[in-house]
Amino acid sequence: MQRLAVSLCALALGQAMAQTPAQVQVQLNGMLGSRAALLLIDGEPQTVRVGDSVKGVRLVSLDDDRATVDMGGRRQTLTLGAAPARVTSTPSNAPRQIHLPMGPGGHYTTMGMINGRVTSFLVDTGATSISIGQAEAEKLGLRFLQGRRIVTQTANGIIPAYLIELTSVRIGEVEVRDVTAIVIPSQMSHVLLGNSFLNRFQMRREHDVMTLELRY
Repeated sequence: MQRLAVSLCALALGQAMAQTPAQVQVQLNGMLGSRAALLLIDGEPQTVRVGDSVKGVRLVSLDDDRATVDMGGRRQTLTLGAAPARVTSTPSNAPRQIHLPMGPGGHYTTMGMINGRVTSFLVDTGATSISIGQAEAEKLGLRFLQGRRIVTQTANGIIPAYLIELTSVRIGEVEVRDVTAIVIPSQMSHVLLGNSFLNRFQMRREHDVMTLELRY
């Protein structure tokens, strides 16, 4: 019995370790044109070409002074000269689907979280990115005034806005990190769930239910 108990404990420990997401520390130290970057992965300098992987970290793209990397299905944006970031892989058994029933007026709405704080979303496939009213952004504690000032086209014409990066957007058990959003100085009943979030999912509609399945 004692030997069996030890074996069961070892099995449970093995399963727990298998389900624990891997984590590495990554820093963008330099860029070699638009095709490769110098990454510091767990303290070791590595030259990585776009599309290649080193130590489980894949370089997805380069843009200005930023690099997008992927580890086990989870993407993160690194900024040149910024402090090292911890990139965590998504466990293979992590939830990957969001099911949204159609609401009044044919709209799809849901509760969720932005940076760990609760808000309400309205799916808007016509919006380029997640759009947040200024009052809601203040409730969520977003430091949008530190974002990049832009102008955006709305139903009321062209208005100023702030372009920011959300650390996480979560609906149900599915979480997406590093999502672009804009904050606009107007009152909105919901946060518009635009394509900066939706593009990471495969979308399908069956009867009155929209299903979003995580692609990466």
